[in-house]
Amino acid sequence: MQMSSSNQHTSSGLIARGWVKVKAMPKGLKEKVFNFYRTAKEIQQDDPRRVIHALKVGLTLTLVSLFYYHQPLYDSFGLSAMWAVMTVVVVFEYSVGATLGKGLNRGLATLLAGALGVGAHYLADLSGQTIEPILIGFFVFLQAAIATFIRFFPKIKARYDYGLLIFILTFSLISVSGFREDEIIEMAHKRLSTIFIGGSACVMISIFVCPVWAGEELHSLIALNLESLANFLQAFEDEYFRTSKEGESKDVMTALLEGYKTVLNSKSTEESLANFARWEPRHGRFQFRHPWDKYLKIGTLTRQCAYRMEALNAQLNSNLQASAEIRSIIQEVCSEMSLESGKALKELGMAMSTMRKPCFVDIHIANSKSAAKSLNSLLQSSLWKEIDLLSILPAGTVASLLCDIIACIEEIAAVVNELPSLTNFETIDTTKSPSKIQSTPHSDSNSDVVILVEDLTISDLPKSKSLSDQHNTNRV
Repeated sequence: MQMSSSNQHTSSGLIARGWVKVKAMPKGLKEKVFNFYRTAKEIQQDDPRRVIHALKVGLTLTLVSLFYYHQPLYDSFGLSAMWAVMTVVVVFEYSVGATLGKGLNRGLATLLAGALGVGAHYLADLSGQTIEPILIGFFVFLQAAIATFIRFFPKIKARYDYGLLIFILTFSLISVSGFREDEIIEMAHKRLSTIFIGGSACVMISIFVCPVWAGEELHSLIALNLESLANFLQAFEDEYFRTSKEGESKDVMTALLEGYKTVLNSKSTEESLANFARWEPRHGRFQFRHPWDKYLKIGTLTRQCAYRMEALNAQLNSNLQASAEIRSIIQEVCSEMSLESGKALKELGMAMSTMRKPCFVDIHIANSKSAAKSLNSLLQSSLWKEIDLLSILPAGTVASLLCDIIACIEEIAAVVNELPSLTNFETIDTTKSPSKIQSTPHSDSNSDVVILVEDLTISDLPKSKSLSDQHNTNRV
């Protein structure tokens, strides 16, 4: 009796819990739907072109599906029409370069593998029915082994990995299918034709309907990374020497101080965009053989600079801090090093964004190097003899990292200055009357350095992505 009562109690408990879950289902479903809607809205607001891309894929699939739905077209291609649909699904990518790269890889690999597959079939067919399957198997093994090994080559893997994969697949399908199919030429022709139709539809829609150019994406990414580093230097100077104004948003300051992290994580994105950009035709001011390798070099240098900034950021939260007295001694020169370096990076970011040769970056670099020399003289003076060495180390670390950052910026400027001779960068005429003339005293002499600052409006910036505060790049 007691056992029966216990079983009934357990059963009623399970039913109660089940009923609670059933009652909670509408609320949970509503919450999931709301979360899905919120995520979709955020994605759309982050980049509206993603919605357009989804519509482009749907349009392309609808067009190539007519080859399967329309009876006269189906009579011409048969079941091979489905290869056009499959091609659209696997080839259509977000950017024009990625779509072109995949389309050309698929088309050329299919053509070459189809021709070799037909040749292998006929060569095996001449050897007789006994030797034919052995030769076909040997050819399949040989091409798969060689093509797979070639895929390990770094440069080939970066640009032609998908093509080699399609080559292996197509050769195997053609040669193996030919063993059971008499009309191998017709089969290969239909597959190649439908793949060409699907690939061409992808390329045409991608180029002529709201195109997204990988080259422009890479161009904007490099410029934004430079500005992020410039913002960090300005925020670091404010935070380290406590010069920020009261009431300034802590969230904004934190965002500026952590902006370098996006630069550290941008390597794979830059390499992918550069690879896609090499496939793209000429568009706007970007030539077919645009020097994308220079962009990758700038990206590498910006990451080296960002690593120094990561070490600088660690000094803000370090347990070993320089005293207020020591900070006050080095504040003027370190602030000048940080601010002038930030201005140089802003100038470089502006030059990249507007595709104009940087005119005043050398002045900012010279000012920061002059401040570094003043700091070196200050550190070698007799002022520090009565101060404990351990208390000087944190300040010395900050000074050393700032010097390394100046060296990195100088290397970045050297690469950016090479671009005007290789691309369609504009050269600003500095002999015309400037809109502003500002002067700052040189730290090593009594003479003044005259800096010409040109006002830039938002209309001067590229339409794809504008950098924030670009018209204040040369704030002195």
